[in-house]
Amino acid sequence: MRASSYEWQFQWRFRQGQLRIEPSLGRALICEPLSRFLERFDYQLEPGGDYSFTIRAKL
Repeated sequence: MRASSYEWQFQWRFRQGQLRIEPSLGRALICEPLSRFLERFDYQLEPGGDYSFTIRAKL
């Protein structure tokens, strides 16, 4: 995930509903909106897949 000069890697655990984001710098800005998105759409995603999507949010 990229925003401006920041870049994060994340891992979503489908069954546990857990989100892991690295590095920690700026994590608080994206954690809540990304969690909401993944919880809403995880039934459409396949485990182990690579996906590209856009999340728009006011920070």
